[in-house]
Amino acid sequence: MDRRNFLKNLAIVGTAFTLKMKGGMDVFAQTIANQAENSVDLVAVLGGEPDAMFQKAIAEMGGIGRFVKKGYKVVVKPNIGWDKTPELAANTNPLLVKEIVRQCLAAGAKEVIVFDNTCDNWKKCYESSGIEAAAKAAGAKVLPADESSYYREISLPKGKKVKDMKVHQAILDCDAWINVPILKHHGGANMSISMKNLMGIIWNRRIFHVSDLQQCIADMCTLEKKPVLNVVDAYRVLKTSGPRGKSVEDTVLSKALFMSQDMVAVDTAAAKFFNQIREMPLSDVQYLSLGQALKVGTMDIDKLNVKRIKI
Repeated sequence: MDRRNFLKNLAIVGTAFTLKMKGGMDVFAQTIANQAENSVDLVAVLGGEPDAMFQKAIAEMGGIGRFVKKGYKVVVKPNIGWDKTPELAANTNPLLVKEIVRQCLAAGAKEVIVFDNTCDNWKKCYESSGIEAAAKAAGAKVLPADESSYYREISLPKGKKVKDMKVHQAILDCDAWINVPILKHHGGANMSISMKNLMGIIWNRRIFHVSDLQQCIADMCTLEKKPVLNVVDAYRVLKTSGPRGKSVEDTVLSKALFMSQDMVAVDTAAAKFFNQIREMPLSDVQYLSLGQALKVGTMDIDKLNVKRIKI
């Protein structure tokens, strides 16, 4: 959908947002349903900068200390797959990564590691994305993931197509890890969000593309050591030409963030949001329903306690 014809009334997770066009998109009004007093399952934030939106969302989820304890070894896993700069929206926003690392260390984490098994040359990806500099500035260690020796094999007894896979040792050895994908179009899987982002923690992923990619993504997410938190960066969305992107014209400045412990739920919410930018029915993102069938999470977000925030 052309940006000039973008819907001015954006329906997201059952709530209407009004958008004002200023070259990109800025949220300036919202109707918010009353929230229950019990714990929040999913948070949607619109209208702020990446770090500010994370601050709002994590506060609603009970604070970073709910997920990261003193002395923990933590992994923050963004998408750093491409040798692209932040305005092209192929990788997670570096400001978001920096804030997550900062908060983990402030909560008492012993160390925070950032890595991704990139598609382009890893050194160029880490540099061009701005993530290496941002992560190190916040106090994180940045590790490579370009050699098979960094990975150990695990079994996936619940998988349909994928029965085992090699997982990066940083994930296997940490006390907690946080999944930080960017919301974007993907030529093979249609959408790349939290579940798809796990392809960056494994080594033997090439077989996914010649097998059944949607089922393989769902299978991969049955791993026992799931992320303690999933934070979807939708500050700038790659609406077409994904997963790499070609130009800024392929992107939309949507200024949004979604957060949940449930990968399927947060991806369902993010996919609904993306569907307002470009038509993408949930049925086209098959790994959502396949993941639900494998009990990875739920697509039925209407039954969850969802907190919606406008900055």
